[in-house]
Amino acid sequence: MKKLHGIALLALAGASPASAQDEPETGNAPLPDPQVVGVPASPLVGQVYTPADFARYAPRNALDMLAQVPGFSIRNSEQLRGLGQASGNVLFNGQRPSTKSDDLATLLTRIPAGNVTRIEILDGASLDLPGLSGQVANIVYEADQLIGQFSWRPQVRAHYADPLLTRGDVSVSGSSGDVEYEIGLNNDDAGRSAAGGGTLLYDGLGTIIETRDDVWTSAYDSPKLSGKLAWDGPGTSIGNLSGHYQRIYSRYSEDGDRLVPGLPDQFRTVREKNDTWNYELGADYEFALGPGRLKTIGLRRFSHEPYLQEVVVAFADGSPAIGDRFTQTGDLAETIGRGEYSWKMLGGDWQISGEAAYNTLDNVAGLFTLDPAGEFVPLPFPGGTGGVSEDRYEGLVSYGRKLGSTLSLQVVAGAEKSTITQSGSDGLTRAFLRPKGSLSLAWQPSSDLDVALKLRRRVLQLSFYDFLARAFLNDDNENAGNSDLRPQQDWSFEGEANKKFGAWGSTQLRLIYRDVEDFVDIIPVGSGEAVGNIDKSWAAAVVWNNTINLDPAGIRGMRLETGFVFQKSELRDPFTGELRQWSGFTDTQIEASLRHDIPDTDWAWGAEANYSHNQPRYRSNSVDRIWEGPTFASVFVEHKDVFGLTVRAQAGNIFNARSRRFRSVYSGLRGESPVLYIEDRDRLIGPILSFSVRGNF
Repeated sequence: MKKLHGIALLALAGASPASAQDEPETGNAPLPDPQVVGVPASPLVGQVYTPADFARYAPRNALDMLAQVPGFSIRNSEQLRGLGQASGNVLFNGQRPSTKSDDLATLLTRIPAGNVTRIEILDGASLDLPGLSGQVANIVYEADQLIGQFSWRPQVRAHYADPLLTRGDVSVSGSSGDVEYEIGLNNDDAGRSAAGGGTLLYDGLGTIIETRDDVWTSAYDSPKLSGKLAWDGPGTSIGNLSGHYQRIYSRYSEDGDRLVPGLPDQFRTVREKNDTWNYELGADYEFALGPGRLKTIGLRRFSHEPYLQEVVVAFADGSPAIGDRFTQTGDLAETIGRGEYSWKMLGGDWQISGEAAYNTLDNVAGLFTLDPAGEFVPLPFPGGTGGVSEDRYEGLVSYGRKLGSTLSLQVVAGAEKSTITQSGSDGLTRAFLRPKGSLSLAWQPSSDLDVALKLRRRVLQLSFYDFLARAFLNDDNENAGNSDLRPQQDWSFEGEANKKFGAWGSTQLRLIYRDVEDFVDIIPVGSGEAVGNIDKSWAAAVVWNNTINLDPAGIRGMRLETGFVFQKSELRDPFTGELRQWSGFTDTQIEASLRHDIPDTDWAWGAEANYSHNQPRYRSNSVDRIWEGPTFASVFVEHKDVFGLTVRAQAGNIFNARSRRFRSVYSGLRGESPVLYIEDRDRLIGPILSFSVRGNF
């Protein structure tokens, strides 16, 4: 099950199962039963899981193992600015990953289960890595032999979509002397999606004014070649070099018939193409210096992102077709240099860090209309072309120490200074100085209960595209440029409690509150609207995850996981002045999964279900809610040793979740103007059949 996360905050495969002659059948293996130990370099007690604890699941890689740790939920690093301090909750041999573009799942998938020595579950605030809080997993592994692993996960949908045959990954890891290496090719995010069906448009009195029948399909592939070298250098020095090159192929197609009483029948096509490439190179080197250790980090990433959207309407009576086209090509780059010096003094762990980052966007955009001769001719669109750059410098000091046998403290304080420059039709240069920092407490009154509290001052990342104008042809919308856009900031209050119930499982409760400044949303700008800032808003979340093992109840091999997220937000609408929730905000998520590893066999089966509800998106003249579901469910059956391979078959969307949209469009400013039309869309998705094969070589 994908364990749930709140505002702060979402199975891959790959080591061959043990044979029955050597170890117990996987369905008969005992539950994960960690040792409770005092982990070196940690002032508090932690839990340690060994490979034997995961035998019943026949894991292929570190991700498979970590997914089965009771009560633990993987949280990727937050999309804050630059590299900053550690913000994810997974470490690799005690180190945070020095990468921005690779998520934790990708990194964990590259580590074969046979290379994992143990998994340590600790409280982040008790470690000497500033920025961490709550439960943190440290994957301790070594690549002392050459191991390869692969997975292939095709999928077929019953309606509209092409078969997905390209999803999978392959990786190799090993060592040579003092160097460990990993290299992998990953296309796990590949997808083929589709839906089709009717849409009705009503006027303000409820009369049907248009009938539509559409089918949309999308194809997405993002093959990424990535690798890492880890060097055990002289003395206690450690070095890492990582990088990737990725191509992304994204296509969207929509074809539909539109019937309007009294007008010729229409055939409308929408085409989108977004084929991009990107790379990232990162390196870090850590060594002893004076009374402490110095770590230097460098990172460079670049992305070339051409995009095209085209909408054309043809008429049954032979009238000339009409249409529009929007294009843009953006080149995004980021260069980061960071240094961290850590030492022990006054009974605690100290660190001074400094970071310099330079971000740029160069974008060229165009807007075109279809003339009677069938040619696209350009229209004036100066606000879409331009450049944005930011120079940013950050300095932080942190101090962490043990306050008692069960309590630890971590304090981080500092600031960032940035200069944002926009070129183009509305160029502007602005400078900002912002405080940053955090205060964390970790309390562990017993080996089966830990509590963490954290107060943070955050500055979030901006999308540089939001500074520039953009057209959304499919919905007849357009954003103006806004050179006054500012990064969102907030005071974040977070609490987390983890309780173990022995063989029965565990529960985790997280409470989150954000007091937000400069919230990023659509606001009025001049005579139009653009991405901008709302001075004040807030959001809160309750996140509750549970793992329930049914072995003690006599149902050996069965495990139930549940997750609940309940969220609330509020801001004052910049167009109407009313209080409402954040645009597109997911307010409810409920998930449950059941897995049964059948005793004395290599068979497993299970089921998953999830429900979600989101808020509408708001523009000056519309209220628009788009969703799928609301409930998706699937069932699977798995065999963990088919000639040494793990094979799974899964049937998805067994509750017939739909693709839905409900949009109210007004003739002018919503709240002050009559309804122009209401769009009610209901499209079929249909059954989704998946298959996977995972193995080693």
